[in-house]
Amino acid sequence: MSRIGQQPVELKTAKVDFRDDLVQISGSKGSLSHLLPGLITATQKDGLLVVARKNNSRQARALHGLTRSILANMVHGVTEGWEKTLEIQGIGYRVEKKGETLVFSLGLSHQVTVEPIEGISFEIKDKNIIVISGADKVAVGNVAAKIRKIRPPDAYKGKGIRYQGEVVHLKAGKAGKVGSAGGAA
Repeated sequence: MSRIGQQPVELKTAKVDFRDDLVQISGSKGSLSHLLPGLITATQKDGLLVVARKNNSRQARALHGLTRSILANMVHGVTEGWEKTLEIQGIGYRVEKKGETLVFSLGLSHQVTVEPIEGISFEIKDKNIIVISGADKVAVGNVAAKIRKIRPPDAYKGKGIRYQGEVVHLKAGKAGKVGSAGGAA
């Protein structure tokens, strides 16, 4: 039995609407929908969202916990929202917000602009901290990964864009020749 799939999802202030196999969850931060697999059912009882499987097949067992986790993430997203924080490290590296667009200066020959997708918002704290927020956990993570991919942390100096709290292990670099002045013996 799926231990995660058996746990009900507390709806808090979210509202759930069922249309055939489509579950639509709405709250203060927005509205999200998910198409349930054919082997999974979802019902609402006493402010809880209960996920069950129709049979005990291997595929149904695999989808049980996954579907419950997706629905729990949707409830959290529409009530509290999701956010990822990125840091920019490096001399001369910076980000500006022009309207809703982010403009990065990262030591490249050009500036890089990033447009937010629907449901995602950007906030800049200090000069080098970017907060990406939205209701959809997958969309927030994808946007954060795309921004990080513009200039990932360098393995030698650590310069670039990283997740807040990410540990970048630096390489030692060249040590040079030991024991000889110029290579002539």
